[in-house]
Amino acid sequence: MNMHDHHEDVIVIIPQLILAIPFLIGLVVYVIAVITSNRKYAPWPHYRTLFWIIGSVCAIMAVCGPLAERAHVDFTAHMFGHLLLGMLAPLLMVLAAPMTVLLRSLNVRTARKLTKLLKGTFVRVITDPVVASILNIGGLWLLYTTNLYASMHDHMVLHLFIHFHVFLAGYVFTVSMIYIDPTPHRTSYVYRSIVLVIALAGHGILSKFIYANPPYGVPANQAESGAILMYYGGDAIDVVIIFILCWQWYKVSRPRTSIESGYSAQGV
Repeated sequence: MNMHDHHEDVIVIIPQLILAIPFLIGLVVYVIAVITSNRKYAPWPHYRTLFWIIGSVCAIMAVCGPLAERAHVDFTAHMFGHLLLGMLAPLLMVLAAPMTVLLRSLNVRTARKLTKLLKGTFVRVITDPVVASILNIGGLWLLYTTNLYASMHDHMVLHLFIHFHVFLAGYVFTVSMIYIDPTPHRTSYVYRSIVLVIALAGHGILSKFIYANPPYGVPANQAESGAILMYYGGDAIDVVIIFILCWQWYKVSRPRTSIESGYSAQGV
């Protein structure tokens, strides 16, 4: 290997490490929080820990390794990475209820500070379903209908920013639609459902637009296969969000039986 090849390898590895390290840190912090929480309270559900681990692995696969390298030259691989980083990983990590286990692991004073932060105006604004949808779906429209997609392959800072944005926007969008952790800024099921339908329509329309109008620099065959993956892969993940939202809605609105009403009256 000559010096030029070594230099190119370093250029490729650095952004991958920068993107992967936060997810590795998050994985370690989550595991430590679970261990600490289990010393104080009932054992934390294993399935939630598993959700966090799998979600972290999905995110790391999308930003580091063979898939991430392939995504630079193959739009279909890029879109697969988008599904992992912006949709599947956020969904799994939301289902892991990270704020709940973190609050359980902190001392009272620190937990109160974190709770106060979560109740703040900034969190209230960005977790509003409309704002979260604009950040998520609107960001994707901006990425794929302008020269932004081509530019991010030539500018490392832009590459890093877009990948962090894709994950964070996907996570906030999921948090705004389904409530797994305690949520101080709750919105109605009707409101969330309407916004979700519109957001999913925007995602589906974008995939069809990409199919007919490839992003700058993307070959038509790659745009078509990537768009198909975006459409059907996105639908598969969205079905899970829809199911959870509808199930939660059903649980709070279903008529109570006389036995359940009796238990409620007794404070059970």
